[in-house]
Amino acid sequence: MRRYVLRRLAQAVGVLWAAYTVSFLVLDYLPGDPVSAMAGGGLNSSPVDPAELAALRAEYGFDKPILMQYFDYLGKALRGDFGDSVATGRSVTDTIATALPPTMQLTGAAVVLAVLFGGGLALSATYTTRRWLRQVLLSLPPLAISIPSFWAGLMLVQLLSFRVRLFPAFGNGGLPGLVLPAVTLAIPTGALIAQVLAKSLLSTLDAPFVQTARAKGAGRLRVHLRHALRSASLPALTIVGLLVGQLLASSVVIETVFSRNGLGRVMAGAVSVQDIPLVQGVVVFGAFVFVVVNLVIDLIYPLLDPRIVVAGRRSSA
Repeated sequence: MRRYVLRRLAQAVGVLWAAYTVSFLVLDYLPGDPVSAMAGGGLNSSPVDPAELAALRAEYGFDKPILMQYFDYLGKALRGDFGDSVATGRSVTDTIATALPPTMQLTGAAVVLAVLFGGGLALSATYTTRRWLRQVLLSLPPLAISIPSFWAGLMLVQLLSFRVRLFPAFGNGGLPGLVLPAVTLAIPTGALIAQVLAKSLLSTLDAPFVQTARAKGAGRLRVHLRHALRSASLPALTIVGLLVGQLLASSVVIETVFSRNGLGRVMAGAVSVQDIPLVQGVVVFGAFVFVVVNLVIDLIYPLLDPRIVVAGRRSSA
């Protein structure tokens, strides 16, 4: 188990380094002059005095060779210092910390709703004995996945805010204001979880150990929830870990649609003015969240199926 944990930790560190390196290279090779854009406040900014541009390049280290810039910024990032936002002058760390709570509330609520919706749909579809009902339930996830998030959000606003007036359409209005954006994020995520879990459950229900449990007299519900679900949940757990990054990325669109203040809108604003320190800080933070969630899921795997650790020990031997 110790070797398994150390291997996963080493992979997590590698993912963080790769995310930082890729974001640094992408930002460096963007078309246009980022220093001019940052100094003028946007990509279509007016010309800036060359002396001011030279001072800004020296301040942020853009006058150094690219390799030296990379190692300078990497050394500061290892200490948790991503510099200051050019647009606001605030520390990147403080900016992220301020914008983080609304986004974490949104993504956390979306994950909970997605797991409840996807898990409930998959369990219902695989438990029912009516073939027509199973086909109807199994056809819902592909339909939900194909719906664009921004369109679903606009339809929910039109129906539940403007017509029925149950929830506010815009802003960070506490729990009522969280419902519509969380549901919008949860629809495609829950549909994908339902699709993967239902397929895994249908396969697991035909496994020999499930047939043995039935032969011993276990009821359908007990077989479904206690025997089959534990083994079938591993692929769904993997999907949940992978979808965390997608939820953070989708928050940019959702927070824009619902006019919520959060990390997504901060990221959108930083990209529009090429605020390189802030963009890189948000990218690395998103990678950190993704790595931590997937690391936790990797550590849960052996609890659900001890054969994973045994297989890893055999392969390393």
